[in-house]
Amino acid sequence: MDPSRASVARVYDYLLGGAHNFSADRDIARTLEAIEPQARAIAAANRAFLVRAVRFLAAEAGVRQFLDIGSGIPTQGNVHEIVRGTAPEARVVYVDRDPVAVAHSTALLDGDPNAAVVQADLTRPADILGHPTVRKMIDFDEPVGLLLVAVLHFITDEQDPGGVLAELTAPLAPGSHLAVSHGTHKQETGEAVTKVYRQAVAQGEPTLRTAEEIGAFFTGFDLLDPGLVHGPLWRPDPPGDVPDDPSRFWFLVGVGRKP
Repeated sequence: MDPSRASVARVYDYLLGGAHNFSADRDIARTLEAIEPQARAIAAANRAFLVRAVRFLAAEAGVRQFLDIGSGIPTQGNVHEIVRGTAPEARVVYVDRDPVAVAHSTALLDGDPNAAVVQADLTRPADILGHPTVRKMIDFDEPVGLLLVAVLHFITDEQDPGGVLAELTAPLAPGSHLAVSHGTHKQETGEAVTKVYRQAVAQGEPTLRTAEEIGAFFTGFDLLDPGLVHGPLWRPDPPGDVPDDPSRFWFLVGVGRKP
């Protein structure tokens, strides 16, 4: 780990109000805030989508095992904490490439038999699916909740995100669900944000994609209501808790079910 290089997970942690970040991460986060004053609100809304989606999967869809890839640094509303309110027996495996995220997750989960963390790279699906911890914790003959929240846009087109997803979802049993949030185009600030990441963040710049491109990630899944929408519009709780202009939160989200 090079603390002089910013990390996506640690920048996100800072924007969420966390303390597990370094000076380089804070510098980048503040630069992002100067470009996009909504940066903290966008991060919070993205996290809120994760909470609502996981709560739905556990309480309504009956999912009892979760694979959270690009999980980041632990904060309030972690997946295992959300599902335990509905199903104490549910199993959760977190996956991240950032060593700080993995270290903090390992400390948080110490002694928890139904939750674990794996250090692995999303662009190498076989390493994730074949990891001994994943094979021990996840039964691929039963439905799985696959969570890819704010991570697919860090896979370039050359790295073939569609192929990565196809490999990840192939072993999932019918009744499995896929939850995705992904940065989309915002003309005024999108290029400026990607430039910041390109110059300074270790994992590279985000690739902002259109609704059509993001929707294609749900190939093989039935997209559930309300479809692919801006983050705050996905099953808001309470229903009236929607900002005046949801498009200001420039990420699209959706949850699909494998038939």
